[in-house]
Amino acid sequence: MDLSTGTHVVLLGTGTPNPDPERHGPSIAIVVNGEPYLVDAGAGVVRRASAAGIEMTRLRRVFLTHLHSDHTIGLPDLLLTPWVLEREAPLEVFGPAGTAEMMAHLEAAYTADIRRRIDGLQPQNATGWQAAVFPLQPGVVYQDSLVTVTAIPVPHEDWPEAFGFRFETADRVIVVSGDTRWSDALIAACNGCDVLVHEVYSDAGFANREPEWQRYHAHAHTGAAELGRLATQARPGLLLLYHQLHWGIADEQLVLEVRSTFSGRVISGKDLGVY
Repeated sequence: MDLSTGTHVVLLGTGTPNPDPERHGPSIAIVVNGEPYLVDAGAGVVRRASAAGIEMTRLRRVFLTHLHSDHTIGLPDLLLTPWVLEREAPLEVFGPAGTAEMMAHLEAAYTADIRRRIDGLQPQNATGWQAAVFPLQPGVVYQDSLVTVTAIPVPHEDWPEAFGFRFETADRVIVVSGDTRWSDALIAACNGCDVLVHEVYSDAGFANREPEWQRYHAHAHTGAAELGRLATQARPGLLLLYHQLHWGIADEQLVLEVRSTFSGRVISGKDLGVY
């Protein structure tokens, strides 16, 4: 698909911590007139971006929903690989409390690699390896001629800060949930938005989980029927599922669980799907 005009949601990775080879780590690209705005950096983010046809030097900014490892483990790749491939601008990282420390530790961990590439025989610029960190607060956190990005506080487990994001462009409004249980703030942010990209777990799969895992998931994530009720209030043109916890339940059954409480359009997203 041509990503050079209009606004597109590209699911680079729809996975969870479970190592499903068909689903890379959670990462989304909102591509506006060819310019990518990443949400999260799960495992495989850079190679998935390449597979989607996104130029490496354009991987210049990422918005982190929270600091769980499955959403951030691709950050060293996102920081360094596009630089090796001639990105000159520092990587702009918009993230919750702790992001600056995380990026500083990553830069320190790769000091030997960075110095060898700059000081050795490799023709390499001295700027593109750096991270410029912008702490998130609720409200508008980024704006340029293509997009306005708003951070939405969401409840996820006991994280002191976790966020969803609202992307408003000239032709579409897209809301991304991040990891969250029920959130009235997401409903208000969508309010008839074009696309609501939301995490989900299967209710049938949940019923077979151990009690301690049920307590965790109920506190951290959103069940399928509950998501349907949330979407009924949010009224998106498209409800796009990602970060799906199937627990052995088929994708088609997961969609039916959501549709039991939501009459609108629902798609269970796939890696590299464009919507």
